[in-house]
Amino acid sequence: MFCYAEKMKKILVWIRRDLRLQDHHAMSLALKDASEVYITFNFDSKIIDQLPHADRRIQFIHDSLIEIETELQKRGSSLIVSYGDPLIELPKLAQELKVDALYFNRDYEPYAKERDSKIEQLLSQKKILVKTFQDSVIFESPMVLTKTGEHYKVFTPYKNQWLKLFQEHFPEVARFEVNLKNIARFTNDKNMLSNDWMKKIKKEKTQNVITGGRSEALKKLKKFSNHIDRYKDQRDFPAIDGTSSLSTYIRFGNISIREMVKMAVEKKSAGHEVWLSELIWRDFYQMILDIHPHIVERSFKPDYDKIKWRGSEDDFVAWKNGMTGFPIVDASMRCFQQTGMMHNRLRMIVASFLCKILLVDWRKGEAYFAQELMDFDLAANNGGWQWSSSSGCDAQPYFRIFNPYSQTE
Repeated sequence: MFCYAEKMKKILVWIRRDLRLQDHHAMSLALKDASEVYITFNFDSKIIDQLPHADRRIQFIHDSLIEIETELQKRGSSLIVSYGDPLIELPKLAQELKVDALYFNRDYEPYAKERDSKIEQLLSQKKILVKTFQDSVIFESPMVLTKTGEHYKVFTPYKNQWLKLFQEHFPEVARFEVNLKNIARFTNDKNMLSNDWMKKIKKEKTQNVITGGRSEALKKLKKFSNHIDRYKDQRDFPAIDGTSSLSTYIRFGNISIREMVKMAVEKKSAGHEVWLSELIWRDFYQMILDIHPHIVERSFKPDYDKIKWRGSEDDFVAWKNGMTGFPIVDASMRCFQQTGMMHNRLRMIVASFLCKILLVDWRKGEAYFAQELMDFDLAANNGGWQWSSSSGCDAQPYFRIFNPYSQTE
């Protein structure tokens, strides 16, 4: 750990799943702590090279970065974009810029935690300070504990404690103001966001149903604010535009969790309360993944790893391609293939169908969703699949099965 008594000259801010220039913890403090701040994004080749085909999410990220770049250019600055191994690209960039520190917001996925720890070790050897910040959740794992100091495994008591802490700390849930006056002024000769460069990462442009970026996220947030009162009653009906449609923007951090929570507590209505509860579920699943990383590969409940799944590969392929003969399942899966999007109620229906009717291992469904979901978030996706298959923490009972006919009605 290095101590800087005086204001640092240069800080590099690494944006990852927080693609915005507003209400951004790491960026806010970097701009206060240094006279020159640079912003970088890395297309991680370890992740991208494993993608099996052109990926909609790359285009969504590209949209978001273009919007950030446009805003920075108005201030005489630019985004520094790289493609490659972050363990090589980040230290190299930090040395080239001769920065005093690297700032970034924390990520709770096992791969990200290991990568970030290695980055910190590499930069420490070069006498470059690394500071990380809480940004994507309201409360991190060590903050919401039982009276005996243990982590919760059941949602409702976790939620009650979360709400208690929130009432105590609500004044502190402040917006992290971003003052761009200390952003580094420079001309970036390498336009890493051009279409030609995007082809280099082997993911050609795809036709997305939704456009990435903060401006689009704010439009959806405003639209949702007009019918959030009806959220409780309408959220379970896929044919109704009754949800926020914000999940992808939340996943990539086009808006902050604080902005959404503040909207959830603006008024007292059943819709506002249920929306807040959904946001707390998000914190809960992030906590579970952070504390129990084994759930990436195994069931939260060990006994459920002993199940002999009888479903065949043909069953899985039929489910994946929307060819099961059950209309609501098939319509959901065909739409999913086309758009990468699926209503939450439909996710529960198709997951229950795969695991409890076709008797196919939940991990296969989870992996397929991870490959195709626009809003893929490891914690939420894993939590949802383990909930549906009854193998996770606070999951539905093993004997509860979503009946596709009654669900259709």
